[in-house]
Amino acid sequence: MALSSGSPLALSSHAGGVPDVEVAVIGAGPHGLSAATHLRRAGVQAHAFGDPMSFWRTMPEGMKLRSNFSATSMVETTGPLSLTGYAEATGRLLEHPVELEDFIEYGSWVQRTALADLDERAVRALERADGGFAVELDDGERVRARRVVIACGIAPFERMPAGFDHLPAERVSHTAHHRDLGVFAGQRVLVIGGGQSAFESAALMHERGAAQVEVAVRRRGVVWLRGHGVKKALGRLGPIVYAPTDVGPLWYSRLVERPRLFGKLPRAAQSRIAARSIRPACSHFVKVRLGEIAISTGVGVVDAQLAGDALRVSLSDGSVREVDHLLFGTGYQVDVRRYAFLGESVLAGVRVANGYPVLGRGLETSVPGLHMVGAPAAWSFGPIMRFVSGSWYAGRAVAREIAASRSARPAGDLRS
Repeated sequence: MALSSGSPLALSSHAGGVPDVEVAVIGAGPHGLSAATHLRRAGVQAHAFGDPMSFWRTMPEGMKLRSNFSATSMVETTGPLSLTGYAEATGRLLEHPVELEDFIEYGSWVQRTALADLDERAVRALERADGGFAVELDDGERVRARRVVIACGIAPFERMPAGFDHLPAERVSHTAHHRDLGVFAGQRVLVIGGGQSAFESAALMHERGAAQVEVAVRRRGVVWLRGHGVKKALGRLGPIVYAPTDVGPLWYSRLVERPRLFGKLPRAAQSRIAARSIRPACSHFVKVRLGEIAISTGVGVVDAQLAGDALRVSLSDGSVREVDHLLFGTGYQVDVRRYAFLGESVLAGVRVANGYPVLGRGLETSVPGLHMVGAPAAWSFGPIMRFVSGSWYAGRAVAREIAASRSARPAGDLRS
């Protein structure tokens, strides 16, 4: 969808007839949809770009979401755009755990309901220009924006251990590379990782006919989550001690749901609590599907070499596996410099800590008028930013700050 002078989002036109927008939201996943929706609710003229739910549509078929039912809502925990609102509006029968395909359709429904004029073109480049930003789209059109909200997810951040670049992609890959795990039917696969993606990928491969699957976990034990069952067992007490965001154990859950409070803690305490809240773990509903899949703990991969038609993998305990494929379920490591569309004029001004942008009020970077939501916001606003439920806070916070900044204070005033 190209912008036009008749669009309610077009503020004006400059040389060449290219319209300006007040806020450009880059990304149309849960955090992007939330930010754009809350901005419009606050009376801010926001224009969103991106392929709706594109990252989620790359995830393995048959996957289920780990979060509880309410925490699987985007935009708001309750209300017309919540998961419950979607179920009521469409007559869909949903329950925990929510199927990936149902979640994708829910996100598409949110987009059609709240952002019917979503511009599905991709952003190719973002640069600072004329006190604002120049947004270059994949068809070559350039749009000027006063502010930008980046909500581009974690796809560029996949974490692969070093030392395996010499092996072909048909032998070594990341779980993020596979939509259809049925391609491993009849193969021997060694999965590396101790979290949800590693174990669920193993279960799905086994169910789709893989000849042999083993999971190798570097830690000495596996964390099996029983959170949903515990909350049910607690009855009325469950919603009191566990936050609806569903992030963190009982004694941290209510703290991490409040990013402003979390941000007042010493950095060492923040890091400790965040690590405890997002440590590698696997849901009970996946555990019961693992069946005969072998699990080796306390081991890591030391080396992998081609051996004829197979892959010879050496583990840290001295043992060797001969497999057809080595699959890394090793998660993601945020580094905003890996967003390929960010131009030098933007990157040069973004203050970064361990790959994360350092954000102030309204999730604003050190570049005035540039905001980032989703996982990149976790360093400044805590672990809930890594999850769908973090979109509730982030969307409101960005909208509130941008709406207030029109008259209250200049863009870029950072939180101490």
